[in-house]
Amino acid sequence: MSFKKNKTYRKTKYVIYKETLVNVNEHFWAFLGSFIGLGIISFVQYQSLSKYDLTLLIGSFGATCVLIYGVIDSPLAQPRNLLGGHVLSAIVGVTIFKLVPIIWIAAPLAVSLSIILMQVTKTLHPPGGATALIAVTGGTSITELGYMYVLSPILSGVLILLIVALIFNNIPKNRRYPKRGFFLLNRRK
Repeated sequence: MSFKKNKTYRKTKYVIYKETLVNVNEHFWAFLGSFIGLGIISFVQYQSLSKYDLTLLIGSFGATCVLIYGVIDSPLAQPRNLLGGHVLSAIVGVTIFKLVPIIWIAAPLAVSLSIILMQVTKTLHPPGGATALIAVTGGTSITELGYMYVLSPILSGVLILLIVALIFNNIPKNRRYPKRGFFLLNRRK
């Protein structure tokens, strides 16, 4: 019993210690990637699209940046999850908005169904839940887009973030993104 406790203590100590280390190089690349990725989306939004009342910058992209620039080793941050999670959740969100007229039912239903669909398709990406929620509660500039919401802002924004992640996460020698095959399923051995 004592050995088990000691082993658990060592693992916990290692995880806490490793996660709290200050690695300036990692912080720099996470900052630079997220700043450039969201910066491009923001620039396009405010320089080109705002005069047409089109939306490209949505809140779930902030959470996506945390994953694809800050924790690039996470299975949830891989390109398959990034693309599939956002796109499938956007489709679910728009569909639920069109089918369920009661917002307090539509909002949790869209998020819950998007979670199930991401799990089934092995594309779980937590910001996808927010993408589904935004499709339902995003206001008229979002809900009037209908299924165009899937293409823009979702797919176009995700592709911008992915391209920037592929570039900036692979510049330093100690960072590699994606970690696994680009669109391969997670396979158990």
